[in-house]
Amino acid sequence: MAKKPTKKRSSAPTQSKSETHVTRITAGESTKKPSKLKQAAAIAKQSRSDKKPAARSAEASSKRSRNPLAALIGYFKGSWYELRQVRWPDRSSTWSLTGALIVFTAFFLLFVVLIDALFKYLFTLIIG
Repeated sequence: MAKKPTKKRSSAPTQSKSETHVTRITAGESTKKPSKLKQAAAIAKQSRSDKKPAARSAEASSKRSRNPLAALIGYFKGSWYELRQVRWPDRSSTWSLTGALIVFTAFFLLFVVLIDALFKYLFTLIIG
């Protein structure tokens, strides 16, 4: 049996030009001035935030009054959408959970009744 030749992998990771460079900043580096790359990124982010259409639509929606019936319909549509996303349990797990609920309820009912009887007995001894 002859072994297949394996390719040797270099231990140094290679970066292509399309990959982004991530710089981690530690607490000690917070007093340094930001680099030109960071300043350019901040300026680009600021210019993008100036062009947001959401600000214009918020102004337009605040000027007009909203129909209460439309709001109610929107509420029910949203509720129906959320109900469709629920993962409902199957029949066997529903019955097992119902059984567990009945057992725990019976246990705590018995516990409270016994504690009540104990306190009643102790009070009759003390007062009685």
